Amino acid sequence: MDSTVLPGLLLPFLGTTLGSACVYFMRGDLSPSLQKGLSGFAGGIMVAASVWSLIIPAIEQTSGEGFAKVMPAFVGFWLGTLFLLLLDHVIPHLHLGEEEPEGPKANLDNSTMMVFAVTLHNIPEGMAVGVVLAGMISGQTTITAGAALSLALGIAIQNFPEGAIISMPLHAQGDTKNQAFLKGFLSGAVEPIAALFTMMAVGLVVPAMPYLLSLAAGAMMYVVVEELIPELSEGQHSNVGVIAFSLGFTVMMALDVVLG
Repeated sequence: MDSTVLPGLLLPFLGTTLGSACVYFMRGDLSPSLQKGLSGFAGGIMVAASVWSLIIPAIEQTSGEGFAKVMPAFVGFWLGTLFLLLLDHVIPHLHLGEEEPEGPKANLDNSTMMVFAVTLHNIPEGMAVGVVLAGMISGQTTITAGAALSLALGIAIQNFPEGAIISMPLHAQGDTKNQAFLKGFLSGAVEPIAALFTMMAVGLVVPAMPYLLSLAAGAMMYVVVEELIPELSEGQHSNVGVIAFSLGFTVMMALDVVLG
């Protein structure tokens, strides 16, 4: 196994785990302005990763000219959007700060449905890491070890505040610190699992790489537009979210260009 694969798989999971552990060191719930800032930062990283780490490589790996050049990225992006739309409708979940759950009715407590919401968020991130690692291993793409690690590191950085966003409100709502940490930890466990399944799929059909790269991008963009942008723009302190979004975007852009 390439020495880059294991760190690539585990870095995002480690970010979520360390963020969830903030429940042991910080008191109370996160302030609204801090929540907006963290959501904006995560959104900025996801948008930049979608463009530089996924869509641009998908187009670069497609031969032809005109629409034929962008067709796999176009189709894959829509497949990713529709895939997350499907998950959004079949998995019961509750977004932070909302009172009404989404998806089918289920006899689940609010904290469990909040964990499901974050898990939905983490699936496309795991897919993105998996497809980039698979492209690097195949040797048939332009994806380098540096590019794969930059994506994994960028997602790990934005997963740290995400882990805190799930564990600290859960503790504030009545969970013990151990329960809140465990739920945040489990919400991140889906990422290496999704990455492994995506790596296996790409290994079977390497020519599908441009479609899978852009599929992961479409899924990530769905999460940003459906979940993160509303969180950072509603109510007061929306400017905090916008500044944090710009910071996350430029950090991920720099990581991809410098390390890739």
